[in-house]
Amino acid sequence: MNTLSIKLASIEDIPAIVKIAYDTWFVTYQDVISQAQIEYMFGEMYTPESIYKQMDFYKHAFLILYQAEMPIGFASYGKLEEPINTYKLHKLYLLPSEQNKGFGRMLLNEVEKQVADLGADYLHLNVNRKNPALSFYEKLGYEIIETVDIPFAEFWLNDFILSKKIA
Repeated sequence: MNTLSIKLASIEDIPAIVKIAYDTWFVTYQDVISQAQIEYMFGEMYTPESIYKQMDFYKHAFLILYQAEMPIGFASYGKLEEPINTYKLHKLYLLPSEQNKGFGRMLLNEVEKQVADLGADYLHLNVNRKNPALSFYEKLGYEIIETVDIPFAEFWLNDFILSKKIA
């Protein structure tokens, strides 16, 4: 039997996070953004140094989902300065072979539980307007509260901001 567990990641888990991101990112975004943007953004956000900075400087919590002893997904979240009592889901990725099995819901439920324990009233997230994951979040009670176009070097992030009341 394959047991599932979720653990808070530490610095020692950065290589596992980078590997999951590498195995997931290029497949996930191939029909959403250009190859050049995928490569640039991956290089900015998923190097070991960048993940370390997100953990250490930005204080993002990373959770890793394990199937038996194998890391198959991760999520990260952090507190927003505004609005008060609001947290942001920064990342949620599962290996493509493990998607559509309820594991994403499991990771998101754990993030929601943890931020509720920290006093969150809301959990926000950004999702690209072309990303099929939008329907996943909407099914789980997230609502679009804003449409944004965010400059990212020479590229644009064409996102929806979604929110869910936690408390």
